[in-house]
Order: sequence, then structure tokens, then C-alpha cells
Amino acid sequence: MTATPKATTVPATAESGAQAPSTRRAMLGLGLGNTLEWYDWMIFGLLATFIGPQFFAKTDPVSATLDALAVFAVGFFVRPLGGALFGTVADRIGRRSVMLWSVGTMAVTTLVIGLLPNYESIGVWAGVLLLVCRLLQGLSTGVEAPLSTAFAIEVMPQGHEGRAAGYISFFVNFGILLASLVSFATSYVIGGDAMETWGWRVPLLFGAALSFFVLYLRRALPETLHEQERSETAGGTWKGVRKHWLGLLAIVFVVGSAQAFNYAWNVGLPSLARTTFKENPTAVFGITTLLGVILLVGSIVTGRVADRVTLSRAFVVTRLAAVPAVFLMLLYTGPGMGRFALVVLGGGIVLVANMTLYNVVSASLMPKFCRATGTGVGYGVAVALFGGTASYLLVWLQSNHVQWVFPAYTAALSVISVVVYIAARRRSGIFAGE
Repeated sequence: MTATPKATTVPATAESGAQAPSTRRAMLGLGLGNTLEWYDWMIFGLLATFIGPQFFAKTDPVSATLDALAVFAVGFFVRPLGGALFGTVADRIGRRSVMLWSVGTMAVTTLVIGLLPNYESIGVWAGVLLLVCRLLQGLSTGVEAPLSTAFAIEVMPQGHEGRAAGYISFFVNFGILLASLVSFATSYVIGGDAMETWGWRVPLLFGAALSFFVLYLRRALPETLHEQERSETAGGTWKGVRKHWLGLLAIVFVVGSAQAFNYAWNVGLPSLARTTFKENPTAVFGITTLLGVILLVGSIVTGRVADRVTLSRAFVVTRLAAVPAVFLMLLYTGPGMGRFALVVLGGGIVLVANMTLYNVVSASLMPKFCRATGTGVGYGVAVALFGGTASYLLVWLQSNHVQWVFPAYTAALSVISVVVYIAARRRSGIFAGE
């Protein structure tokens, strides 16, 4: 791995973009935006078992949950469009305005979902309006994750890309933890019956309120794409993406395999526990909250270790460790909170390393002038194909008694991601991280 030739790295003065105090302020605004972006996105998946019967015709709980998870998945399919459109804008006119737009969109749509009348009140329009909100959220998140990572690489000093990965991942995981914690606290205080009728709205409205606050904070973000660089990118953004097509393919599998693992653990398994196995929702939210703590703490540790052993080595080792880890889910084939906790928390130790590194690894495969576009498109395609379908696929396979297929599928994606990543490095090198 160390003998791999490197592409020309952007100088530290261009990539760091600020002195230490400015860097800290910028990363705080960036990080809190990621927290709320992912809180608003994850809360829908966690509440799918409650949202489904509210917005779709009631047949049986499993069907309603699958309807809600299908809407959850649809939001992923517009992510490539969000990455392509707004990634191009970010590469041509700047990062800051696009990152403001993404958080603002998430704030408004989450507020609308939290106030939206149910199926009994407005019929099929409830599901239609819910779908529209999820499509807008898909456009938003399609650019937020890859662009914020690109921004982090550009604002942090060269040689600290692992630390940037840990920092961004910390705030992302804080959003995921906050979603679980607020869901757990709401369910604990008002009870499961109230959660099914009106309580599911509380976490959504809480997220919307915080989103508007974070939008205000994010206004202080500096711009990392300078005037000279904007003129250089004009007309050459998509040409650069085509030139680095193997890097783009690697991004798809690097992101896709991590997201399949992530959504299976954070959304699929909890949905399976609450619907198919009828586990206590408060206990399930408690376990997912503990998983959030593991992800939160582990992201900082992973980022620091990656800077010491090099980003590429850390990625390859942790990604291959995901192959046996995903088969832990086969231990949870029937009711039992002990087995659920063992699977979710045991696999979470490996999940945290994969979720910390995948975005920075992806951004390292694209040069700055086409980084937002290339990573945005690759990220969007990956989550549409592999991430958004993961929770639905897991519940569906379990209901058809072929649950072994999902871990085999995720393990295969993990192996492919390592192979294509190494091939992309050897073809064109890397642009950050070593």
C-alpha cells in the first residue's frame, strides 16, 4: 500500500484554508449541521413503525411499516440527483451557500412532516405529501454528507484527514444518537400507546426546532473555494469526474457497503425487533441509544488511529473486519432483547470504524476542482442502490425466512469495495490522507 504512487496533493495553505481558531469555529458550525441533518434523516427510519399506519391505509402492522420504509428508501433514490446538481454548484460557485441550503431544506421538511395530517384526515394525500418531503430531504442529504467531508478536508491542516474524519463522524453519530435518545425519552415518558397516536410527532418537531437554530450557526462558515479556483473549475468539473471514473466507481462501493451495514444496524434491526418480533419499543430505543454512544466515542478514536497508521491501511483493515461482523445478525432470528442487544452492540464496534472513515476515503479519490461533484454523485448512487434499500431488504428477507442472504450480500459489497479502492489508487493515486 505504501508503494502506491500519489497524485499531486493540494498544498497545505490551500487545503487548510484557515488558522487554528478559525478552523475550530468552522468545524463546529459544520459539525452541528451534520448532527441535525442526520438526526432529521434517521428519526424517520426509527419512527417508521409509528409513521406507517398514520399515513397509509391500515392493513396490518408489517405492511404499513414496509410502506413507510419504502418511502424512507425513495428519499435515497434522488440523492444522486442532489449530488450531481448541487455538487456541481458547490464546485463552481462555492461550498458555503450549498451547505446553508441543505440544512434549511431539512429544517422545513422535517417541520412539515411533524405537522402533517394523517391518512384518516386527508386520505391518500397524506402519503403523497410525505413522499414529497422525503424527496426534498433526499436532494438535501445527497450533497450534505460528501460536501461537508470535502469542506472538512479543505479547512483542516494537511496530514490531519483522519482527525477530520473522526470529527465529522462524531457529529454525524451525535445526530444518530440524539435521534435514538429523543425517541427513547419520548416513548418512556408518554408510553407506547401515545407514541402510536401522536407521540411520534414530538421527535420530529424537536429536530425541526434545532435545525433552524443550526441554520443560524452555519451562517458563520467560511468559503474554502477561492476566486481563482472557481475560474479553474468552470467547464472542467465533469471532465475531471470522467477522467477519474475508476475513483468514482470506488466511491460507489466504499460508501455503499458502509451504508448497507449502517442502515441494517440503525434502522433495519430495530424495525425488525418492533414489528416482526414485537419487542418493547422503549427497550429497543434504549439499545439503539447505547449503539449511538459506541459510534460517538469510537469515531474520535478511529480518526486519531487513522492518522497514525495512514488512512488507506485503516480503511482496508476495518472494511475487511466488516465481513464476519455482519453475520452476527443471524443470531437474532426470534424474540429476545438479550440477543438483539448482543447483535446490535457487538456489530456496532466494527460499524463505528467503517462509518468514520468511508466519507474521507471517498473524498481522497477526487481532486479539489471536481471533489464535490464526484463524491456527491458517487455517494448518491451508493446510498440509493445499497443504503436506502438495506432496512427494507432486511425486514423483507426475514419475513420470507431467508435472512442469511442479507449478511452475505453486505459481506460481498465490503470485499468489492476494498478491491476497487486499491485499483483506483493504483490508477490515479490519492488526493488527501497520506
